This record gives sequence, C-alpha cells and structure tokens, in this order.
Amino acid sequence: MTFKDKFKSYIGYDPDVDAAASSVSSIKEVASDLPKAAVNYVDRLFPFTKWIGSYNLQWGIGDLIAGLTVGMVVVPQSMSYAKIATLSPEYGLYSSFVGVFIYAIFATSKDVTIGPVAVMSLEVSKVIAHVQAQPGGAAYTAPIIATALAFICGFIVLGIGLLRLGWIVEFIPQPAVAGFMTGSAINIAAGQVPGLMGYSTKFNTRASTYQVIINSFKYLPATTKDAAFGLPALFFLYAIRSILSTVESRARNPIVKRAAFFANTLRTAFVIIILTIAAWVHLRHKSTKAYDISILKTVPSGFKHLGQPKIDTKLLGLLGPLLPVSTIILLLEHIAISKSFGRVNNYKIDPNQELIAIGVTNTIGTLFNAYPATGSFSRTAIKSKAGVRTPLAGWITGIVVLIALYALTGTFYWIPNAALSAVIIHAVGDLIASPKQLYSFWKVSPIEAVIFLGAVIITVFTTIEIGIYASVGASAALLLYRIARPRGHFLGRVRIHSESSDGTASPQTSRDVYVPLTPDGIRNPQIKVEAPPPGIIIYRVDEAFLYPNASYYAEEILDYAKKHTRAGQDYTSGNPGDRPWNDPAPPRWRKSSSVDTQAEANAAKPLLRAIVFDFSSVSNLDTTAVQNLVDARRALERFAAQPVEFHFASLLSPWIRRALLAGVGPEPAIARLYQRRIASTPVAGAAASSAEDKDIESASSGTDSVKASDLEGPVVSPHTSTFHLDLASAVAAAVGSNPAW
Repeated sequence: MTFKDKFKSYIGYDPDVDAAASSVSSIKEVASDLPKAAVNYVDRLFPFTKWIGSYNLQWGIGDLIAGLTVGMVVVPQSMSYAKIATLSPEYGLYSSFVGVFIYAIFATSKDVTIGPVAVMSLEVSKVIAHVQAQPGGAAYTAPIIATALAFICGFIVLGIGLLRLGWIVEFIPQPAVAGFMTGSAINIAAGQVPGLMGYSTKFNTRASTYQVIINSFKYLPATTKDAAFGLPALFFLYAIRSILSTVESRARNPIVKRAAFFANTLRTAFVIIILTIAAWVHLRHKSTKAYDISILKTVPSGFKHLGQPKIDTKLLGLLGPLLPVSTIILLLEHIAISKSFGRVNNYKIDPNQELIAIGVTNTIGTLFNAYPATGSFSRTAIKSKAGVRTPLAGWITGIVVLIALYALTGTFYWIPNAALSAVIIHAVGDLIASPKQLYSFWKVSPIEAVIFLGAVIITVFTTIEIGIYASVGASAALLLYRIARPRGHFLGRVRIHSESSDGTASPQTSRDVYVPLTPDGIRNPQIKVEAPPPGIIIYRVDEAFLYPNASYYAEEILDYAKKHTRAGQDYTSGNPGDRPWNDPAPPRWRKSSSVDTQAEANAAKPLLRAIVFDFSSVSNLDTTAVQNLVDARRALERFAAQPVEFHFASLLSPWIRRALLAGVGPEPAIARLYQRRIASTPVAGAAASSAEDKDIESASSGTDSVKASDLEGPVVSPHTSTFHLDLASAVAAAVGSNPAW
C-alpha cells in the first residue's frame, strides 16, 4: 500500500463523497472564469461607457430640463441642510456641486441626485458636537470635522463597493429604515421650529426631540418678527403644493399638467426669492446691528476652501465611535432610494457600483471641502418626474450650482433664516411615514411594525444613533430568531382528484400532495389529512439546515418520534433498575390501573421504521446540521432497537448530497437495509427491464426518465437509494410494499 493510499485510509477518504461534488472541480471552474471576471469587474466600474456612445439630442433635451429643475431646488435646499449640519451655507453648495458631477460617471441610476440631505446633515451636526465636546476636540473647527467625516465614511463605503460587499445592506429591512428616518425627520422638524419662530438662541435645539418640543411651546411668548417670514413661507409651501398637485392630477390637457408640475417643483425657489426681496426691502435702510430679523448674511463667492482634508490620528480617534452610524446612514439611504426608483422606472441598479459612486464622491469631494453627501429622495423624485434620460443631467445641475456660487452669493445675503427653516420643515415632512404605511407594515408583519414604532420612539426620546442601533439590532435579532426557530412540519397525504367537464371527480387523474398533519391556516381545515403508515414519519424542513437551527430540528423529530412510536425494548415488566435514568419507572404509589393503561397505549404504538425528509426548501447544509442528523439517527435506532431508514427528497445542491453522503448516507454494513430494486440504465436498442424491476426514479419508468437523442438514463443516481427526486418517490421507498399506501 502506497503512502497516498495509507493517508486516504487514515483520513477516511470516500470516493463516492468526493464524486458527489468535487472541490477540485469547483476550484478549477472558478479559476477558469477569473480572466473573464476580472475584465467584467473593470468594465462595471465605469457604467457610463455603455450609454454615452448612444447619447442623442432627445436625451440631451430631457437631461437639460431635469438638470435645470433640480438645480433650482438644490441651491436653497443645500444651504438649508448646511444650516442643519451647523456649517456655513457655502459648504452645502460645495457638496451639491461635487456630488452631481462625480456621480454621473459612476452611476447606475439615472434618477438619483447626490448631495446634502437632511438626516445625514443632522448626523454631521451630532458628530461635530461630539468631537468638540471631547478633550482636545475644540481645536478642530466644524468644517474640518465634517470634511474628515466625509473622507473616512467615503473611503469605507468605497472599500465595501470595491470588495462587492453591497449585499450587507440587505440585512437592514425597510421597517427599520423607515423607523429611524421618521424619527430623524421629526427630530429635524422639531429643531427648526425655534428658528422659524425666532427664538432658537433661547435653548439647545440639538437636545432630544421631546425636550425641544417642550421648550418650543415654553418659549412661544418669545416669538420675534422672524415668524412673520417663517410662518407665511411654510404656509405657502404647503398651499402651493396642495393646489398645484390637485391641478396636475385633474388636468386633462398635458400642457397644463406639465406646467403645474414644474410650477410645483419650483415653489421652494419662488418662496425664497419673494421672501429674500421682502427681507431686503425691510432691512435695506437699517444698520447691521439694528436688524430685527435673522438673515443669512455673507456667503463667500466661489471655492474658498480648496485643499486636502486635515486628518490626524487624534481626530480619527475622536470620530471613531460615530463612524458606524454615519456610514450606515450614508449608504443605506442612497441604496434604498436608487432601488426604489429603479423599480419604478424599469431598470436595475448595481448596489456595489452605487456604493463605489458614493465613496468616490465623498472622498474626492473633500478636496472641495464638501461634507458627507448621499442620495436625496425629494430631489430624486423631482428629477425622475421632470423626464431625466441619463445620469448626465447631474452635470447641468452642477453648472446651476456653480453659477449660484459665483454669481448669486450677493443675493444670498438677504435670505431670512426663518425661510430656510420653513424649507427644511417642508422638505423633511416627506420623510415621515404616514399611518397608512405603518398599517401596511402591521398587515404584512406585526413584529416589524413594532420595530418601526420602537425605532421612532427611541429616536425621539434619545438620539438618532441609539435609534439606528436599536432598529438594526432588533431586526437582526428577529432574523436570527427566525433562522434558529424555523417552522418545520410533519406531513400527511391528501389525494386530489381533478374534476371533469361535468363536475365529477375522476380517479384516473388523481395525485398525492403532502401537507401538514395539523391545521396550518392555509388549507381547508375540513379536509382530512391521511397520516403516514405506522412507523413512518414525513418531515419537511422549511429553512436552510444550519448550526443555529440544527439542534431544534433534531429535537423536534426526536420528541415527535418518541411520542408517536414505541420503544423497541419493553421495560414495563422488567426490573426498574434496568431502565435508563432519563426514562424511570412510574412511582410505586401511582395506581396500577393508570400504569397498565399507559403501558397498553404505548404497546399500541408502532415501531419506528423510517423518516422521510423533504429538503425542497433546504438551500444549505453545514457540518453541525449533519452531526445532529447523525446523532438523531443513533438516538432513534437505540430507541426503536432496530435500524431506522432516513430518506431525503428534493435535494437542491450536489454539496447537500455530498454532506449527507459523508454523514448519514448508507454505510457498507447497513446498505442492504436501504437497497431497492433499481433498473439498469438501458441504451437505445437494449432490452427493457422486466416489469418487476421498474422504479419511478429509474430509466425504465417511462414518465420519470430523461431521454436525450438515443440515450436514456435514470433521473437520480441508483447508487444512493436514500436520495430521491421528489417527496412522492421518497415516501414510496420508505413505505415499500405497504398496501395501504
């Protein structure tokens, strides 16, 4: 015997297991695809190359209109959001300019607009306050902190995209996202009410939401003339939207409908222009010290802060605790928006490429001193409805922002801060989930509706960071619970007959289906389910069979088997000392009649013969699950005092077959117990097998064989007779010649 043979013997090498799914073959297959995968990887990094060559005048007109429309909206919005982030207005314009220009190159969504958003701006303000409150943090200015945050978060998101790990975003469900977004929107709106009324300097507007709301009512008597600008602005924003939305929905003339849409879209710019003129008229003859309303004042023209971001190890350490939350907000909101508009407009986005786009945007944006930017829901909706055709519309928006930066900063001086507060409140109102949406969560999954409400309440009464962690943690716990405690079912048979044209059942066209023995709330409860023959158990595994749920499945099967079948060895008439400790004899003081009744009931139960597993829902099987199956089989065979067959139906993967062969497959010593008559595999022209050799999974069964040209063969391998094509054949194999089935 060679060393190689000795080594194989030592490790227990089984050629049948290796043949079921070869690791070497899989590695070779992956390696052969590497050159093509590398070319495809590089090609996907620049998606604009797929459409830029087909760019035409019609696309250009659509992009021009959409870009100009979004540009008119993004200028006042970005300055408002910079205010939320506790930064000067120009930083919002910087972020808007860089975002739309860079995103167009890497985007897989034509609709998404990158730039400052309300929730991310709120988080930036929290980060700035956190860093500056730490020892040594006061040395860092707000712009330095915000720019460093953009670079680090952008770099993290870029790495996730380049490594193609965008699937991790899918672990955060929609109710959790909607929950902390709603709580954050309420937080932002509540924090802007004092600015709207003119008493924002009276108390801390960055405190917990409930405290801000209480203080807002408390300081109502301190309202100033700012309210004369803020309240009308908020009223007109909602009034114009209500009126023009009604006109747009009811108009039959497409020109009127289109005009109503654009007028509605530009309502923010219109209100800001009117109130800016009103503020100029009111203040133009007064000295700066005599101003009785709060205005924006000087906004630097052009890019005044170009240069690399200032990041050192100390600042990185101060930012560290809040980086996870900031990164989650940065990528989560963008992916949710891009996927949503992709579905609406019938195209598919690449989540990994979108993460690359966000990462590049934020890392390069720091050279312009931009703060974190991500996808904006409101501006994306406007862009989509305005008829955008390609991501190149972002460049038109960038040009509008550039013009505003160099030509309009003088007029920005007179913009009332109360008007910007009205713009913010109006914008974030759309982020608050409606009761209708909450009820839709409740209808689909009440538990997820509770997670949504919990996220909102926690965010309102604590902070946005705690709200995000709580909602994500609760969603993860729910996911793990669903994996660890799946709903397996013990099945029985229902025979279904097809009705003929005259409404009578036809026994010739009947078929068997297997449904849970107990009512499941889906099928008609009046239909009687036929239990399997005595000693046979049919069990459907309804989830991937993995280590979190392996013991749960095994224990459920063991408990059911011990409840519905009898032990192979009768201890009732023997010496009580011979019984195992975990199955003791009844106490001496118990009445003999009850003991006899229990013994009779137990004797009436059948011996366990076989268990049929329906693996049609099992996508993965791991080592722990296989070990639990092995242990369960041993325990059941000890209980029944005889071999117990395991049959597996509808295997979805050769790797599942390989795992079962390695663990619970037929061993040479007991293979005869599972042996069934398997027809040989005939070749065209060969003699057919005899009638008694026919098998539903063999080549000679007619309807269940596979025929290609002149070659006919079995659907499943005849060498593994415990693995079956479907549940019906597995049950037939377990039942054998039982005439009842």
